[in-house]
Amino acid sequence: MAVEVVYRSSRDLERLFMDKAEADRHDKMLELAELLAEVLQKAVPSLSEQQVEEAGIYMAKNRDVFAKAFKSQPDALSELLSAPAPVVETVEAEQPAEVEAPTKPAKAAKAAK
Repeated sequence: MAVEVVYRSSRDLERLFMDKAEADRHDKMLELAELLAEVLQKAVPSLSEQQVEEAGIYMAKNRDVFAKAFKSQPDALSELLSAPAPVVETVEAEQPAEVEAPTKPAKAAKAAK
Protein backbone atom coordinates (compact mmCIF):
# COMPACT_ATOMS: atom_id res chain seq x y z
CA MET A 1 0.00 0.00 0.00
CA ALA A 2 1.38 3.40 -0.96
CA VAL A 3 1.23 6.39 1.36
CA GLU A 4 0.60 9.78 -0.15
CA VAL A 5 1.10 13.06 1.69
CA VAL A 6 -1.52 15.72 0.97
CA TYR A 7 -2.05 19.14 2.49
CA ARG A 8 -5.41 20.59 3.43
CA SER A 9 -6.14 24.29 3.18
CA SER A 10 -7.03 25.67 6.62
CA ARG A 11 -9.52 28.14 5.07
CA ASP A 12 -11.03 25.77 2.49
CA LEU A 13 -11.26 22.35 4.12
CA GLU A 14 -12.56 20.69 0.95
CA ARG A 15 -9.40 21.46 -1.06
CA LEU A 16 -6.37 19.21 -0.83
CA PHE A 17 -2.95 19.98 -2.26
CA MET A 18 0.09 17.89 -3.06
CA ASP A 19 2.45 20.72 -2.08
CA LYS A 20 2.52 22.62 1.24
CA ALA A 21 3.62 25.86 -0.42
CA GLU A 22 0.66 25.69 -2.80
CA ALA A 23 -1.74 25.15 0.11
CA ASP A 24 -0.19 28.15 1.89
CA ARG A 25 -0.58 30.32 -1.24
CA HIS A 26 -4.23 29.28 -1.52
CA ASP A 27 -4.84 30.18 2.15
CA LYS A 28 -3.21 33.59 1.70
CA MET A 29 -5.28 34.23 -1.43
CA LEU A 30 -8.48 33.36 0.46
CA GLU A 31 -7.46 35.60 3.37
CA LEU A 32 -6.91 38.51 0.98
CA ALA A 33 -10.21 37.74 -0.77
CA GLU A 34 -12.05 37.84 2.57
CA LEU A 35 -10.56 41.24 3.45
CA LEU A 36 -11.29 42.60 -0.01
CA ALA A 37 -14.89 41.40 0.29
CA GLU A 38 -15.26 43.22 3.62
CA VAL A 39 -13.92 46.44 2.11
CA LEU A 40 -16.17 46.12 -0.96
CA GLN A 41 -19.23 45.45 1.23
CA LYS A 42 -18.48 48.57 3.26
CA ALA A 43 -17.86 50.66 0.12
CA VAL A 44 -20.91 49.39 -1.79
CA PRO A 45 -23.51 48.11 0.71
CA SER A 46 -26.01 47.34 -2.07
CA LEU A 47 -23.89 44.42 -3.31
CA SER A 48 -25.03 40.98 -2.24
CA GLU A 49 -22.83 38.79 -0.08
CA GLN A 50 -22.20 36.46 -3.04
CA GLN A 51 -21.22 39.37 -5.28
CA VAL A 52 -18.67 40.77 -2.82
CA GLU A 53 -17.29 37.27 -2.22
CA GLU A 54 -16.88 36.61 -5.97
CA ALA A 55 -15.33 40.05 -6.54
CA GLY A 56 -12.95 39.57 -3.62
CA ILE A 57 -11.80 36.18 -4.90
CA TYR A 58 -11.40 37.54 -8.45
CA MET A 59 -9.31 40.46 -7.23
CA ALA A 60 -7.21 38.25 -4.95
CA LYS A 61 -6.52 35.75 -7.74
CA ASN A 62 -5.45 38.65 -10.01
CA ARG A 63 -3.63 40.62 -7.32
CA ASP A 64 -0.49 41.08 -9.45
CA VAL A 65 -2.43 42.73 -12.26
CA PHE A 66 -4.31 45.00 -9.84
CA ALA A 67 -1.04 45.89 -8.07
CA LYS A 68 0.48 47.01 -11.39
CA ALA A 69 -2.63 49.05 -12.17
CA PHE A 70 -2.52 50.76 -8.78
CA LYS A 71 1.18 51.56 -9.33
CA SER A 72 0.49 53.98 -12.20
CA GLN A 73 0.11 51.28 -14.87
CA PRO A 74 -3.64 51.28 -15.51
CA ASP A 75 -3.06 49.58 -18.88
CA ALA A 76 -2.28 46.39 -16.94
CA LEU A 77 -6.04 45.92 -16.47
CA SER A 78 -6.43 45.40 -20.22
CA GLU A 79 -4.86 41.99 -19.61
CA LEU A 80 -7.95 41.03 -17.57
CA LEU A 81 -10.33 42.49 -20.14
CA SER A 82 -8.86 40.38 -22.93
CA ALA A 83 -8.86 37.17 -20.86
CA PRO A 84 -11.86 34.82 -21.11
CA ALA A 85 -14.53 35.26 -18.43
CA PRO A 86 -13.72 33.18 -15.34
CA VAL A 87 -15.90 30.28 -14.29
CA VAL A 88 -17.52 31.07 -10.95
CA GLU A 89 -16.54 28.53 -8.32
CA THR A 90 -19.20 27.82 -5.75
CA VAL A 91 -18.36 25.86 -2.66
CA GLU A 92 -21.03 23.41 -1.61
CA ALA A 93 -20.93 21.20 1.47
CA GLU A 94 -21.76 18.08 -0.56
CA GLN A 95 -18.84 18.37 -3.01
CA PRO A 96 -16.13 15.73 -2.69
CA ALA A 97 -12.65 16.94 -1.84
CA GLU A 98 -10.57 17.67 -4.89
CA VAL A 99 -6.86 17.19 -5.16
CA GLU A 100 -4.73 19.58 -7.18
CA ALA A 101 -2.45 17.90 -9.71
CA PRO A 102 1.07 17.60 -8.34
CA THR A 103 3.55 20.12 -9.69
CA LYS A 104 6.45 17.68 -9.33
CA PRO A 105 6.47 14.06 -10.38
CA ALA A 106 5.55 11.86 -7.43
CA LYS A 107 8.12 9.43 -6.09
CA ALA A 108 7.47 5.82 -6.92
CA ALA A 109 6.01 3.81 -4.06
CA LYS A 110 8.25 1.15 -2.58
CA ALA A 111 7.08 -2.40 -3.06
CA ALA A 112 5.81 -4.14 0.09
CA LYS A 113 8.09 -6.90 1.36
